[in-house]
Amino acid sequence: MRLKSYFSGTVEAAMELARKELGDEALLVNARPATPETRSLGAFEVVFGLPDGFHEASSGAGSRASADPSAPAAASASQDRLVQELSELKRQMERMGHSLRYPRALPAAGSNESELYLRLLDVELEPALAQQVVQGKALEDLFETSATLGRSGGRSADRSTLKSRTPGPAEHRAVVALIGPPGAGKTTTLVKLAARYGLTSRRPAQILSIDVNRIAAADQLRTLAAILGVACDVVETPAALAQAIEEHRHKDFVFIDTPGYACPEMEEARELAALIAGHPEIDTHLVVPASMRPLDLARTIDRYEMFSPHKLIFTKLDETESFGPLINESFRRSLPVSFLSTGQNIPDDLEPATKQEIAQRVRGRERRSAGAAA
Repeated sequence: MRLKSYFSGTVEAAMELARKELGDEALLVNARPATPETRSLGAFEVVFGLPDGFHEASSGAGSRASADPSAPAAASASQDRLVQELSELKRQMERMGHSLRYPRALPAAGSNESELYLRLLDVELEPALAQQVVQGKALEDLFETSATLGRSGGRSADRSTLKSRTPGPAEHRAVVALIGPPGAGKTTTLVKLAARYGLTSRRPAQILSIDVNRIAAADQLRTLAAILGVACDVVETPAALAQAIEEHRHKDFVFIDTPGYACPEMEEARELAALIAGHPEIDTHLVVPASMRPLDLARTIDRYEMFSPHKLIFTKLDETESFGPLINESFRRSLPVSFLSTGQNIPDDLEPATKQEIAQRVRGRERRSAGAAA
């Protein structure tokens, strides 16, 4: 596939220019604000692609090149490559689809609204959401947060917040499972939660680990749990995990550590996912790095849909300055953000997620971007 960029003051104008030159066969690949280096060419850049074997309309041909004896095989190979490329581009096209559906609604270049729109895109907020903010919607109204543990409390409950309190006789336990990709920081986050809840509230807690894939993972978790004074058991199968959850029914908090499954390993996770998704007590938090590229982040969250997560935990906030994806994914999957993790210190580098905190991080980057532009 050949790519070609067009610049103009609006996305609509750039698309019109591309269509005139390339013809109807051209495929929209991306639309984005122009970079500082190319801003002089126009406020927006639209990228179109032409499959191999097509000619630009301006060259006098808007259809396929003349066939030769090997054309069927070549066309088939070209079509296969195109399918692969389109698969990779699908997510990006979906992202831009919302804003391109109504191109006339985009702010005019040079206006205050346009500058705000560009700053929001700079922090990687989805164009459709950025457009809503430009039109007057508050960032805080685009997503949800829920810093609670346990399924019975609901979004508005505070029985398991990070505030210390004396438990009453009617309080119920919280069974919390952390799921997520390798390297997301699940184990460290789980220990932080155990320290915050078990130690601070002085309520009995139990750690269960079914992560037997990583070498020495169980030993590391046992060591950390011993330092905290929290009991820790390792189980090897989903059936054993279900039994352990029942055996520790007298504990106020049960924290479950799970293996990190990479994309090719997701089939191995189905039995565990079925248990976690179907268990009536387990409150499932999907742990993902905030520093992950937005496209990879969305794909990762989609892969873990089989676990039916209830909330999102974002880690490694100290490794990025683009916090728009936190809002994107909460909005896209209708999942509240529960906790934010900013480092390795236990338990200090963990905080309950609030709308104000997340929106402030986005706006903080907005201000820095505006200052740099000035």
